[in-house]
Amino acid sequence: MTAIAASAPAGVEAIGWGWRHAGRRRWAVDGVDLRIEPGERVLVAGPSGGGKSTFLHALAGVQGGAEEGESAGRLLVDGVAPAAARGRAGLVLQDPDAQVILARVGDDVAFGCENLGIERGEIWDRVRRSLDEVGLDLPLDHSSSALSGGQKQRLALAGALAMRPGLLLLDEPTANLDPEGVGEVREAVRRVLDATGATLVVVEHRVEAWLDLVTRMVVFGRDGRLLADGRPDDVLARHRADLLDAGVWVPGAPTGVGVARAPRSVGPVLSARALSIGRTRDHVVQSGLEIDLALGASTVLTGPNGAGKSTLALTLGGLIEPLAGTVAASPALARGLGADPLRWRSRELLTRIGTVFQEPEHQFVARTVRDEVAVAARALGRLDRAAERRIDEVLERLRLSPLSAANPFTLSGGEQRRLTVASVLVAQPGVVILDEPTFGQDRVTWIELVRLLRELVDDGTTLLSVTHDAAFGEALGDLRLELSAPRAVDRRAA
Repeated sequence: MTAIAASAPAGVEAIGWGWRHAGRRRWAVDGVDLRIEPGERVLVAGPSGGGKSTFLHALAGVQGGAEEGESAGRLLVDGVAPAAARGRAGLVLQDPDAQVILARVGDDVAFGCENLGIERGEIWDRVRRSLDEVGLDLPLDHSSSALSGGQKQRLALAGALAMRPGLLLLDEPTANLDPEGVGEVREAVRRVLDATGATLVVVEHRVEAWLDLVTRMVVFGRDGRLLADGRPDDVLARHRADLLDAGVWVPGAPTGVGVARAPRSVGPVLSARALSIGRTRDHVVQSGLEIDLALGASTVLTGPNGAGKSTLALTLGGLIEPLAGTVAASPALARGLGADPLRWRSRELLTRIGTVFQEPEHQFVARTVRDEVAVAARALGRLDRAAERRIDEVLERLRLSPLSAANPFTLSGGEQRRLTVASVLVAQPGVVILDEPTFGQDRVTWIELVRLLRELVDDGTTLLSVTHDAAFGEALGDLRLELSAPRAVDRRAA
């Protein structure tokens, strides 16, 4: 492939800058004074909901107008407002699914370049090079809708890299990737930065993955103000206590949540026999699966991106039809219904199998956080005092009480994830299926979520969690299901 000309690195300056979402009292970001020199590599950390993504969106010029919120102070890219610096910033959003635009992989990566008016021949050179850089080895005409969540994340990164921006903005770019994918993406970013000299601003809760690539660490506090700024090793050493309080994953700090334990029961609550799964009939992802989901135990489902973990979870949850084979619920879970969860009505699923999707926004139906959590109770006709107390308890445990009147779509990615978990837990289903439950969580909210899930399992709830989070697996992987690519499954005790 021919070399791609690099854009000049961009500079960033914030002068008393802040942003408040429409309808909110508290500023998401407040009074930020910051200068990022061209070519700097900056890691932005801080608590879930602390304004990190808001800052990135503003730098990309996509924060929205007056109807979305209000700003204060000045934020500049190369001395002008970000919206006026067209093509200078490339953004990878926290939810990569929101960035998939076109039906084919190659067209999607080319989209940004086409908008910038780049010559056609050079566009396709960039497309192929960017896909190779992020380790997405797929034909250019491969369906983008058939990608796993982790693959979509790499696709979004490839689209940003193809534009060769002077300012590369990454919002938790490795959160949904398997360990191999994390290394591939990080090294792809390194290669691009080394070749182009672009300025990097990367938001990440798990800071350790980026420490050897960045030269500076900026930390936001829970109030949306800057808590620390400096060399990563200095910030981690001098501000350790404050960082832990703010939810930063300080390397080596123990979580204190305990470890996985032997399950109390081996009786199955859901069973799959000769199961084949896939999103479409012409694309079988896994076949011949034999699975028994243990009653009252916590099972962790792992495997590489594209192995079909989310598809399997949705199939077991009665939301996707098997391509072959069967899924059957135990009589105790079915409670008078047929054994096939796919045949149950939505209200019947609510109290039997609750599922949290990989993309939180796909589940929102209410205008406020509290109303969203109350959806299941209202649908069941059980919005009584006991349900209200349960809603209050779940909101408090998952640190969502201060946001009870907020619109779910204005929450950060981590807050949206906790909201979807809360919405499922209020209905108290016998089986809870979670797809990447710790995505977007800071250290504090991660610990609270893990402890809450452990309590649910101790009280008899059956838990199935799709995850790439090794720490989560260590805490809640009482049983493990591991999918390999392609079409194999292995089940073993923790």
